[in-house]
Amino acid sequence: MFGRTKKEGLTEKEKQAGIVRKIILITLAILVLLAAAAAVGGWLYISSALEPVDENSEEQVTVEIPIGSSASDIGSILEDAGVIHNGTVFQYYVRYKNEQGLQAGTYELSPSMEIDTIIDRLKEGTVMKEPAFSFTIPEGTWYEDIVQTIAEAGPHDAEAIRSKLSDEEYLNQLIEEYDVLTDTVLNEEIRYPLEGYLFPATYEFVDENASIEKITARMIEQTEEIMVEFSEQVEESDYTFHELLTLASIVEREARKQEDRPKIAGVLFNRLEEGMRLEVDPTVSYAMGEHNYMTSSEDLQTDSPFNTYQHTGIPPGPIASPGRSSIQAVMNPEDNDYLFFYARPGGEVIYNENYEEHRQVQEKYRHEWVEAREE
Repeated sequence: MFGRTKKEGLTEKEKQAGIVRKIILITLAILVLLAAAAAVGGWLYISSALEPVDENSEEQVTVEIPIGSSASDIGSILEDAGVIHNGTVFQYYVRYKNEQGLQAGTYELSPSMEIDTIIDRLKEGTVMKEPAFSFTIPEGTWYEDIVQTIAEAGPHDAEAIRSKLSDEEYLNQLIEEYDVLTDTVLNEEIRYPLEGYLFPATYEFVDENASIEKITARMIEQTEEIMVEFSEQVEESDYTFHELLTLASIVEREARKQEDRPKIAGVLFNRLEEGMRLEVDPTVSYAMGEHNYMTSSEDLQTDSPFNTYQHTGIPPGPIASPGRSSIQAVMNPEDNDYLFFYARPGGEVIYNENYEEHRQVQEKYRHEWVEAREE
């Protein structure tokens, strides 16, 4: 009796399995090649977009950058003027290199210029036009007050601004456009999706009819620039940028002096690591929707996910717009062992490692707040 060869002895099922394996291997190989081709293609596209439009050109183009132009605006203006290939690539290149200080002004640029040369030139601008309107948002301002400030200075009433900034379709557009925004801001527990993301600064607009979208873009881009600046700290953190921005907003509302910001940030992180409630008064005020001078025992019972006396962990979102100093403090908190701090009316902050000492400080100085309120 003759034996069968291995190949002849294969069952139909084994043959099919072999064919499937070949198909899978071929498919994987194709996918790898496509991914590699896409990566190379993307790299080549971006590289070419960063090259001079025409390195042999001797043409000089007059380009005017209005006051209040964002990186996106500047990219569009330069692309329209024919001195760069792609305005969007320019915008992201500026963010990637963390370039700041691009100035309004009138420039003589050429299609032959390197993109880095153009960026350097844009830092030397001279303002040619006075702004049609401007407004200043102080650090620690609530969203509601920001809306009112913009309405009082610009061409749009508060109701129109509120309506636009709460429109889900518009919010999704912003989330798609800006890396700093995620679906987290649409959490139903958050009172205002853009709370904390409208960066506190002075804004000037040449166009007296600047749209709500344009105004909003300027403010969010400022926050995105901060995120890019601290991208390394965000990547190394156990928390998302949204959570860090929320903590920064608490620091902003708590600290009066610069030296206290990293210390208070350190306390907040210590409490989170210990599984303790944050128990900070500004979150209670925000939960109540009132700028309270003092927090009463009754206030502490406010039912809200923002009330850090009632809920552990970080609140659902920021309670105000923090400035750069408070964001920096959260990104680089002081390494200390404090779990408690008490702020006196004059601005002094007293730190303690245990509750008993903290209670003694509270009992000693609490009358100061009562007296200050009565004055």
